Amino acid sequence: MIRPATVDDLGAVLDFWEEAAENENRPADTHAALAALHLRDPDALLLAIDGNEIVGTVIAGWDGWRCHLYRLAVAPSRRKQGIGRGLIGAAEERFRALGGARADAMVLDDNVSAHGAWSAAGYRRQAEWSRWVKPLPR
Repeated sequence: MIRPATVDDLGAVLDFWEEAAENENRPADTHAALAALHLRDPDALLLAIDGNEIVGTVIAGWDGWRCHLYRLAVAPSRRKQGIGRGLIGAAEERFRALGGARADAMVLDDNVSAHGAWSAAGYRRQAEWSRWVKPLPR
């Protein structure tokens, strides 16, 4: 089952990401940041659930103009079972319902296994763009 996260899911999502998500070369996830996302857009964080267990996540971010996908993660023991594809499909449906016309995904260059998942879902690397980042001190 795929559904939006609830406030009560946020701690479990953070624990899940420790095991299943890309955590290199990125800022650490915090409960406060995840709670702020949920407060601003409660339907953005989608969960794949099996029984009471989180087996996958994706953030389907919509800024009113563009569609962005982040934190696609599938439990290591459940990969290659279509969970990621289901999450991507649910995110795309959300975007279409909001009026989105194109989605992009943030994927680390070194995460070769993720490249296959995104390619299988119809996504292609866009050679014309590079991501520029700047940490914002608190």
